[in-house]
Amino acid sequence: MASATDSSINTLPTSFNTDCLEAGCDEAGRGCLAGPVVAAAVILPPGFTHPWLNDSKKLTERRRALLRPVIEREATAWAVGVVGHEEIDRINILNASILAMHRALDGLAVRPESVIVDGNRFKPYGDLPWTTFVKGDGRFGNIAAASILAKTHRDEMMENLHRSFPAYHWDVNKGYPTAAHRRAIAEVGPSPYHRMTFKLLDRQLTLFD
Repeated sequence: MASATDSSINTLPTSFNTDCLEAGCDEAGRGCLAGPVVAAAVILPPGFTHPWLNDSKKLTERRRALLRPVIEREATAWAVGVVGHEEIDRINILNASILAMHRALDGLAVRPESVIVDGNRFKPYGDLPWTTFVKGDGRFGNIAAASILAKTHRDEMMENLHRSFPAYHWDVNKGYPTAAHRRAIAEVGPSPYHRMTFKLLDRQLTLFD
């Protein structure tokens, strides 16, 4: 049970627009060296709240795991969109992140009337009005919910890939550029799932070649 001093306790407004059906969007994995970028789109019912609902980065792995089924069960609609590493290399990570959000919106069982997005970059999705919010995942419940679904779904994908490529410890780093991850790339080379347009090695690690 959360305590009164727990910094992750939050009460976020469900959405920015309260007079229409609004989807919140966020992505996970943009800064990783390997694997896909994953986005989620979530439409929450009016007035939905949860004391833990917040930016996924501010939550423990356990709380993210506990919140995921709550969001998936209680949301009016939710969907996840994926853009793989090869497509990231082809179109760049910014375009891939936005494309993943569009794919998530494509997957919603209920069409939203507006969209809000974490960050400061987006591209029009059909004729829907949209607004970006820097640090929106800590400001609005629907973006926070999207951040949690994007993060947990992507983490699960990386944990599955880890079974085939244990040298990189993706079960721990999830593809992010930790020192151990880069050292593994220096020692065994990149995997088929690494983003080859990204800087995989620090200059100092090239000395291990």
